[in-house]
Amino acid sequence: MRIGFIGLGNMGGPMAMNLIRAGHDLTVNDLRRELADPHLAAGANWADSVRAVAEASELVFTSLPGPPEVEAVALGPDGILESAAEGSVYIDLSSNRPTLIREIHARFAERGIEVLDAPVSGGITGAAGGTLAVMVGGDADRYEELKPVLDSIGDKVSYIGGIGSGMVAKLVHNMTSISSRMAIAEGMTLAAKAGVDPHVMRSVLQDGAFGQGHFLDHRLVDTVFAQRWDPPSFALRLSRKDLGLATELARELGVPMAHAALSEQEMLAALGRGWGDFDSNIFFRLQEERAGVELGGGESSVEE
Repeated sequence: MRIGFIGLGNMGGPMAMNLIRAGHDLTVNDLRRELADPHLAAGANWADSVRAVAEASELVFTSLPGPPEVEAVALGPDGILESAAEGSVYIDLSSNRPTLIREIHARFAERGIEVLDAPVSGGITGAAGGTLAVMVGGDADRYEELKPVLDSIGDKVSYIGGIGSGMVAKLVHNMTSISSRMAIAEGMTLAAKAGVDPHVMRSVLQDGAFGQGHFLDHRLVDTVFAQRWDPPSFALRLSRKDLGLATELARELGVPMAHAALSEQEMLAALGRGWGDFDSNIFFRLQEERAGVELGGGESSVEE
Protein backbone atom coordinates (compact mmCIF):
# COMPACT_ATOMS: atom_id res chain seq x y z
CA MET A 1 0.00 0.00 0.00
CA ARG A 2 1.22 3.55 -0.74
CA ILE A 3 1.49 5.11 2.71
CA GLY A 4 2.60 8.57 3.79
CA PHE A 5 4.04 9.12 7.24
CA ILE A 6 4.51 12.58 8.75
CA GLY A 7 6.38 12.85 12.05
CA LEU A 8 9.41 10.63 12.62
CA GLY A 9 10.12 11.35 16.29
CA ASN A 10 10.56 8.89 19.15
CA MET A 11 7.23 7.18 18.45
CA GLY A 12 6.65 7.94 14.77
CA GLY A 13 10.09 6.88 13.59
CA PRO A 14 9.84 3.27 14.82
CA MET A 15 6.22 2.95 13.68
CA ALA A 16 7.16 4.11 10.19
CA MET A 17 10.04 1.62 10.12
CA ASN A 18 7.68 -1.22 11.00
CA LEU A 19 5.39 -0.24 8.12
CA ILE A 20 8.38 -0.46 5.77
CA ARG A 21 9.28 -3.89 7.17
CA ALA A 22 5.68 -4.97 6.52
CA GLY A 23 6.23 -4.30 2.83
CA HIS A 24 4.44 -0.99 2.37
CA ASP A 25 5.67 1.71 0.00
CA LEU A 26 6.38 4.60 2.37
CA THR A 27 6.80 8.31 1.71
CA VAL A 28 8.03 10.18 4.78
CA ASN A 29 8.40 13.73 6.02
CA ASP A 30 9.60 15.45 9.18
CA LEU A 31 10.79 18.96 10.02
CA ARG A 32 14.17 17.35 10.80
CA ARG A 33 15.21 15.61 7.60
CA GLU A 34 17.99 13.66 9.31
CA LEU A 35 15.40 11.62 11.22
CA ALA A 36 14.41 10.02 7.93
CA ASP A 37 17.91 8.64 7.20
CA PRO A 38 17.20 5.09 8.50
CA HIS A 39 13.86 5.02 6.66
CA LEU A 40 15.42 6.12 3.39
CA ALA A 41 18.13 3.49 3.83
CA ALA A 42 15.37 0.92 4.29
CA GLY A 43 13.68 1.94 1.02
CA ALA A 44 11.33 4.80 1.93
CA ASN A 45 10.92 7.89 -0.24
CA TRP A 46 11.48 11.42 1.05
CA ALA A 47 8.95 14.20 0.47
CA ASP A 48 9.86 17.84 1.00
CA SER A 49 6.36 18.87 2.07
CA VAL A 50 3.09 17.67 3.54
CA ARG A 51 1.51 18.24 0.14
CA ALA A 52 4.00 15.92 -1.52
CA VAL A 53 3.32 13.22 1.07
CA ALA A 54 -0.45 13.44 0.62
CA GLU A 55 -0.27 13.48 -3.17
CA ALA A 56 1.86 10.32 -3.19
CA SER A 57 -0.26 8.30 -0.76
CA GLU A 58 -3.46 6.30 -0.46
CA LEU A 59 -3.18 6.46 3.32
CA VAL A 60 -1.48 9.19 5.37
CA PHE A 61 -0.41 8.78 9.00
CA THR A 62 0.59 11.60 11.33
CA SER A 63 2.47 11.14 14.60
CA LEU A 64 2.90 14.65 15.99
CA PRO A 65 3.45 16.36 19.37
CA GLY A 66 -0.10 17.64 19.88
CA PRO A 67 -3.22 19.43 18.61
CA PRO A 68 -1.53 22.57 17.19
CA GLU A 69 0.78 20.50 15.01
CA VAL A 70 -2.01 18.16 13.90
CA GLU A 71 -4.26 21.08 13.00
CA ALA A 72 -1.52 22.76 10.98
CA VAL A 73 -0.59 19.61 9.06
CA ALA A 74 -4.16 18.44 8.48
CA LEU A 75 -5.99 21.73 7.83
CA GLY A 76 -3.31 24.31 7.10
CA PRO A 77 -2.19 25.70 3.73
CA ASP A 78 -0.86 22.90 1.52
CA GLY A 79 -1.91 20.47 4.25
CA ILE A 80 -3.44 17.03 3.93
CA LEU A 81 -6.98 18.33 3.37
CA GLU A 82 -5.91 20.43 0.39
CA SER A 83 -3.68 17.76 -1.09
CA ALA A 84 -5.07 14.27 -0.51
CA ALA A 85 -7.09 12.57 -3.22
CA GLU A 86 -10.76 11.72 -2.90
CA GLY A 87 -11.12 8.20 -1.55
CA SER A 88 -7.88 8.32 0.43
CA VAL A 89 -7.61 7.91 4.21
CA TYR A 90 -5.99 9.99 6.94
CA ILE A 91 -5.15 8.42 10.32
CA ASP A 92 -3.85 10.46 13.24
CA LEU A 93 -1.71 8.49 15.69
CA SER A 94 -1.02 11.47 17.95
CA SER A 95 -2.44 12.18 21.39
CA ASN A 96 -4.93 14.75 20.18
CA ARG A 97 -8.02 16.69 21.24
CA PRO A 98 -11.22 14.70 20.47
CA THR A 99 -13.07 17.83 19.35
CA LEU A 100 -10.30 18.63 16.86
CA ILE A 101 -10.23 15.18 15.25
CA ARG A 102 -14.03 15.35 14.93
CA GLU A 103 -13.72 18.73 13.20
CA ILE A 104 -11.05 17.31 10.91
CA HIS A 105 -13.28 14.32 10.17
CA ALA A 106 -16.21 16.54 9.20
CA ARG A 107 -14.13 18.75 6.91
CA PHE A 108 -12.35 15.83 5.25
CA ALA A 109 -15.70 14.08 4.66
CA GLU A 110 -16.77 17.03 2.50
CA ARG A 111 -13.94 16.12 0.14
CA GLY A 112 -14.52 12.37 0.25
CA ILE A 113 -11.54 11.60 2.47
CA GLU A 114 -11.98 9.19 5.40
CA VAL A 115 -10.47 9.99 8.80
CA LEU A 116 -9.68 7.64 11.70
CA ASP A 117 -8.12 8.48 15.03
CA ALA A 118 -5.70 5.84 16.30
CA PRO A 119 -3.60 7.02 19.26
CA VAL A 120 -1.11 4.53 20.62
CA SER A 121 0.25 3.45 23.99
CA GLY A 122 3.31 1.42 24.84
CA GLY A 123 6.20 3.84 24.72
CA ILE A 124 9.31 3.85 22.59
CA THR A 125 9.98 0.17 23.32
CA GLY A 126 6.50 -0.78 22.12
CA ALA A 127 6.86 1.37 19.02
CA ALA A 128 10.15 -0.29 18.11
CA GLY A 129 8.89 -3.80 18.80
CA GLY A 130 5.50 -3.38 17.14
CA THR A 131 3.76 -4.17 20.42
CA LEU A 132 1.76 -0.97 20.87
CA ALA A 133 -1.86 -0.74 21.92
CA VAL A 134 -3.69 1.09 19.12
CA MET A 135 -7.07 2.64 20.02
CA VAL A 136 -9.10 3.32 16.89
CA GLY A 137 -12.08 5.61 16.41
CA GLY A 138 -14.05 6.15 13.21
CA ASP A 139 -15.97 4.14 10.65
CA ALA A 140 -16.06 0.47 11.68
CA ASP A 141 -15.93 -0.89 8.13
CA ARG A 142 -12.91 1.23 7.25
CA TYR A 143 -11.27 0.10 10.48
CA GLU A 144 -11.70 -3.55 9.48
CA GLU A 145 -10.30 -2.80 6.04
CA LEU A 146 -7.19 -1.12 7.43
CA LYS A 147 -6.60 -3.26 10.50
CA PRO A 148 -3.90 -5.34 8.73
CA VAL A 149 -1.93 -2.12 8.24
CA LEU A 150 -2.40 -1.11 11.87
CA ASP A 151 -1.32 -4.60 12.95
CA SER A 152 2.12 -3.69 11.60
CA ILE A 153 2.59 -1.09 14.34
CA GLY A 154 0.79 -2.72 17.27
CA ASP A 155 -0.23 -6.18 18.47
CA LYS A 156 -3.16 -4.86 20.51
CA VAL A 157 -5.26 -3.02 17.91
CA SER A 158 -8.85 -2.44 19.01
CA TYR A 159 -11.90 -0.60 17.72
CA ILE A 160 -13.20 1.82 20.36
CA GLY A 161 -16.15 3.48 18.62
CA GLY A 162 -17.06 6.51 16.51
CA ILE A 163 -14.64 9.21 15.47
CA GLY A 164 -12.80 10.70 18.46
CA SER A 165 -13.38 7.63 20.63
CA GLY A 166 -9.79 6.51 20.28
CA MET A 167 -8.59 9.89 21.50
CA VAL A 168 -10.96 9.77 24.47
CA ALA A 169 -9.70 6.30 25.41
CA LYS A 170 -6.04 7.39 25.15
CA LEU A 171 -6.57 10.49 27.28
CA VAL A 172 -8.46 8.54 29.96
CA HIS A 173 -5.75 5.85 29.92
CA ASN A 174 -2.98 8.40 30.41
CA MET A 175 -4.90 10.37 33.03
CA THR A 176 -5.50 7.18 35.02
CA SER A 177 -1.88 6.09 34.64
CA ILE A 178 -0.48 9.44 35.74
CA SER A 179 -2.84 9.72 38.72
CA SER A 180 -2.02 6.17 39.80
CA ARG A 181 1.70 6.91 39.65
CA MET A 182 1.22 9.91 41.92
CA ALA A 183 -0.51 7.66 44.45
CA ILE A 184 2.37 5.18 44.11
CA ALA A 185 4.82 8.03 44.75
CA GLU A 186 3.03 8.78 48.02
CA GLY A 187 3.02 5.15 49.06
CA MET A 188 6.66 4.52 48.16
CA THR A 189 7.90 7.59 50.05
CA LEU A 190 5.79 6.66 53.07
CA ALA A 191 7.25 3.15 53.04
CA ALA A 192 10.80 4.45 52.69
CA LYS A 193 10.43 6.97 55.52
CA ALA A 194 8.92 4.24 57.69
CA GLY A 195 11.98 2.07 57.09
CA VAL A 196 10.90 -0.30 54.29
CA ASP A 197 13.36 -0.68 51.43
CA PRO A 198 11.86 0.74 48.19
CA HIS A 199 12.81 -2.35 46.19
CA VAL A 200 11.10 -4.59 48.73
CA MET A 201 8.03 -2.33 48.67
CA ARG A 202 7.95 -2.55 44.87
CA SER A 203 7.84 -6.34 45.15
CA VAL A 204 5.01 -6.12 47.66
CA LEU A 205 2.99 -3.94 45.27
CA GLN A 206 3.65 -6.40 42.45
CA ASP A 207 2.73 -9.46 44.48
CA GLY A 208 -0.45 -8.09 46.06
CA ALA A 209 -3.91 -7.60 44.60
CA PHE A 210 -2.93 -4.21 43.15
CA GLY A 211 0.00 -5.52 41.14
CA GLN A 212 -1.91 -8.58 39.99
CA GLY A 213 -4.50 -6.33 38.34
CA HIS A 214 -7.24 -7.69 40.59
CA PHE A 215 -9.37 -4.55 40.31
CA LEU A 216 -9.34 -4.27 36.50
CA ASP A 217 -9.60 -8.01 35.97
CA HIS A 218 -12.38 -8.68 38.48
CA ARG A 219 -13.82 -6.00 40.71
CA LEU A 220 -14.47 -3.34 38.06
CA VAL A 221 -16.59 -5.78 36.07
CA ASP A 222 -17.98 -8.05 38.76
CA THR A 223 -18.74 -5.33 41.30
CA VAL A 224 -18.87 -1.85 39.73
CA PHE A 225 -20.31 -2.64 36.29
CA ALA A 226 -22.66 -5.20 37.82
CA GLN A 227 -23.59 -2.83 40.68
CA ARG A 228 -23.19 -5.74 43.12
CA TRP A 229 -22.16 -4.15 46.40
CA ASP A 230 -23.44 -6.85 48.73
CA PRO A 231 -21.98 -9.18 49.83
CA PRO A 232 -18.72 -7.21 49.78
CA SER A 233 -15.38 -8.51 48.60
CA PHE A 234 -13.83 -6.08 51.09
CA ALA A 235 -16.14 -3.84 53.10
CA LEU A 236 -15.92 -0.07 52.82
CA ARG A 237 -15.52 0.40 56.58
CA LEU A 238 -12.51 -1.95 56.61
CA SER A 239 -10.99 -0.35 53.54
CA ARG A 240 -11.35 3.11 55.11
CA LYS A 241 -9.77 1.79 58.29
CA ASP A 242 -6.68 0.65 56.38
CA LEU A 243 -6.41 3.89 54.47
CA GLY A 244 -6.88 5.84 57.70
CA LEU A 245 -4.04 3.91 59.35
CA ALA A 246 -1.80 4.77 56.39
CA THR A 247 -2.62 8.49 56.52
CA GLU A 248 -2.17 8.42 60.31
CA LEU A 249 1.31 6.96 59.80
CA ALA A 250 2.04 9.62 57.20
CA ARG A 251 1.13 12.36 59.67
CA GLU A 252 3.40 10.80 62.30
CA LEU A 253 6.31 10.80 59.85
CA GLY A 254 5.58 14.11 58.13
CA VAL A 255 4.93 12.60 54.68
CA PRO A 256 2.54 14.62 52.46
CA MET A 257 -0.30 12.42 51.19
CA ALA A 258 -2.59 14.63 49.11
CA HIS A 259 -4.04 11.85 46.97
CA ALA A 260 -4.53 9.48 49.89
CA ALA A 261 -6.21 12.23 51.89
CA LEU A 262 -8.62 12.94 49.04
CA SER A 263 -9.39 9.23 48.74
CA GLU A 264 -10.08 9.09 52.47
CA GLN A 265 -12.54 11.98 52.18
CA GLU A 266 -14.37 10.11 49.41
CA MET A 267 -14.63 7.06 51.63
CA LEU A 268 -15.93 9.16 54.50
CA ALA A 269 -18.59 10.61 52.22
CA ALA A 270 -19.63 7.08 51.25
CA LEU A 271 -19.69 6.04 54.90
CA GLY A 272 -21.94 9.03 55.56
CA ARG A 273 -24.45 7.47 53.18
CA GLY A 274 -24.60 4.41 55.40
CA TRP A 275 -22.63 2.25 52.98
CA GLY A 276 -20.01 0.97 55.42
CA ASP A 277 -20.90 -2.71 55.12
CA PHE A 278 -21.08 -2.66 51.33
CA ASP A 279 -18.15 -3.32 49.00
CA SER A 280 -15.38 -0.75 49.30
CA ASN A 281 -15.69 0.15 45.62
CA ILE A 282 -19.11 1.65 46.26
CA PHE A 283 -17.44 5.08 46.31
CA PHE A 284 -17.71 4.83 42.50
CA ARG A 285 -21.36 5.75 42.98
CA LEU A 286 -20.37 9.16 44.33
CA GLN A 287 -18.46 9.96 41.16
CA GLU A 288 -21.25 8.58 38.98
CA GLU A 289 -23.69 10.95 40.65
CA ARG A 290 -21.40 13.94 40.17
CA ALA A 291 -20.70 13.06 36.53
CA GLY A 292 -24.32 12.24 35.72
CA VAL A 293 -23.49 8.87 34.19
CA GLU A 294 -23.84 5.24 35.27
CA LEU A 295 -21.08 2.72 34.60
CA GLY A 296 -23.09 -0.38 35.40
CA GLY A 297 -26.02 -2.00 33.72
CA GLY A 298 -27.05 -4.35 36.48
CA GLU A 299 -29.35 -3.81 39.44
CA SER A 300 -27.82 -2.08 42.43
CA SER A 301 -27.72 -3.98 45.71
CA VAL A 302 -28.16 -0.71 47.61
CA GLU A 303 -31.64 0.45 48.50
CA GLU A 304 -32.17 4.15 47.89
